[in-house]
Amino acid sequence: MKYGRKGRVSPRRLTAVIKKEFIHIFRDTRSLAMAFLMPVILLFIFGYGITLDIKSINMGVYDLDKTAESRGLVERFRASGYFDIVGTVESTKETDRLIDRNIAHMVLVVPEGFGGSVKRGEPVDIQAVYDGSDANTTSIAMGYTEAITSRYSQSKGAKDPSGQIDLRLRVWYNPELKSRWFIIPGLIAIIMGVISALLTSLTVSREWEQGTMEQLLSTPIHPVELFLGKITPYFLIGMIDVLISVAVGVWIFGVPLRGSFLFLLVVSSLFLVGGLSLGILISTAAKSQLVASQAAFVLTLLPAFMLSGFLYSIENMPVFIQKITYAVQSRYFVTILKDIFLKGNHPLVLIKEILFLCAFAAIVLTAAIKKFKKNMG
Repeated sequence: MKYGRKGRVSPRRLTAVIKKEFIHIFRDTRSLAMAFLMPVILLFIFGYGITLDIKSINMGVYDLDKTAESRGLVERFRASGYFDIVGTVESTKETDRLIDRNIAHMVLVVPEGFGGSVKRGEPVDIQAVYDGSDANTTSIAMGYTEAITSRYSQSKGAKDPSGQIDLRLRVWYNPELKSRWFIIPGLIAIIMGVISALLTSLTVSREWEQGTMEQLLSTPIHPVELFLGKITPYFLIGMIDVLISVAVGVWIFGVPLRGSFLFLLVVSSLFLVGGLSLGILISTAAKSQLVASQAAFVLTLLPAFMLSGFLYSIENMPVFIQKITYAVQSRYFVTILKDIFLKGNHPLVLIKEILFLCAFAAIVLTAAIKKFKKNMG
């Protein structure tokens, strides 16, 4: 069915469509909750739920030496703040029991004669038994163990076979290696991508399901007016969500914002244009709220989590998967946000990511407008 179109784009008609969409949003509690509550709730859930910081590792001790030196080594583990000593054992069988029953994640075994060897400056082997069922915790615990035992050896005057190298480590941008500092900026990118697509993925399909689209098309309204009228309210809501998310990240989670706030708003607007246009494209093609919401979820959340570099390094992925990540908008926004929050670099440093973000927004926006015009024509 073809509908007539009169004249050029009218600011008055465009304003009327925007007003209509705002009225619907504020009358629909689900739309309001999705627009304002969901980003904050997701940020709190994932912000507190996802952490790569490993502390308070439960540890057992099997001290066969029972000397001041062995007790000093155990105390080093206790004082580090990374290990909680949950018990001491007197046999290998008890060691197995601690790990098998998940009482301890590791057991430190100090051999007999340890104290004497330390006093004489002789090399001595100690054993640490780990529960390998949690590979991430185990690898981090192994690093902690190596560092603590190395410092203990140096404090006792042991000669380091590595020679006279004095390694002094410096960590820039995140000196305390807080995982939350790089997780929160990435989370903001992921959440905004999902929310923006979900919000607009329902707006056109809802009109078709409720039968109001035919009424709109029978008016002199232009397809571009309808498209812009649909996307503008959600763009403004998305920018408010960005402000709220940044405020939560800085004031609640303590993530520093070292870069330009204005630059953050500019790249966020580019990202939102791409995400909102993708939602409109999905909604126009689906014509069903259920299908549209499912498609938006699959096309935004899964790629954003798995292929954006948010949690998993892109460089460690197979080559063909790395190539796929170039089509994931969140990849560029995650990189930009982490840089703005933690490094505060000049925008020119991120010119490649900005150009990719612009290209994605332009391609999806053009496709959405063409599809929208075709369906409305």
